[in-house]
This record gives sequence, C-alpha cells and structure tokens, in this order.
Amino acid sequence: MSDCSGFQCPQVEPIFCDPIVVVQDFFYPQVVPVIHTVQVVKRHHCVPVSKHIYNYVTTDEAIEERVGVSGRKEKRRNVTMAKAKVKSKSKSKK
Repeated sequence: MSDCSGFQCPQVEPIFCDPIVVVQDFFYPQVVPVIHTVQVVKRHHCVPVSKHIYNYVTTDEAIEERVGVSGRKEKRRNVTMAKAKVKSKSKSKK
C-alpha cells in the first residue's frame, strides 16, 4: 500500500495461528430394543340394574239384576277379591 509521500512499509512475515477445529457430526440410527411390560388387571364390578316386575290381580264380578221399588231394574255388583295376608310383628318385651 502506498500513499502520496512515497513511503512503503516493509514486508513482514505472516503470523500462523493455532488451527480452529470444526467438527462435523454425522448421526446414524441404531435400533435399541426397549421392552415395556403391560400388566392387565381385570376387575369385576356388580352394578344394580332395576328390573320392573308387574303383579296382576284378577277379580270376578257377578252382576245381578233386581227390580227396585220404582219398578226399574237395578244392577248390583257382587265383587269377590282375594285378600292379602299380612304378617303382624309381635312386639318383643325388653
């Protein structure tokens, strides 16, 4: 490099620095078995579910015709029904 005064710098020896290390990494897949144990626990639960049951009671009716005081025929019902048995609890003495 020169300037207008005609002065020139002397030639110098180059300086060598330590090398800079650049690493290039290459990756390759390697299959490694990983074993997972799965334990299945079967639980059994009872769940109440309603079931509707219908009880039917049948009755017989007999209709009798009578002649009333007014001379008109009257219908009278004679009903027969089964009686339900009821258990009575005896009171225990304390």
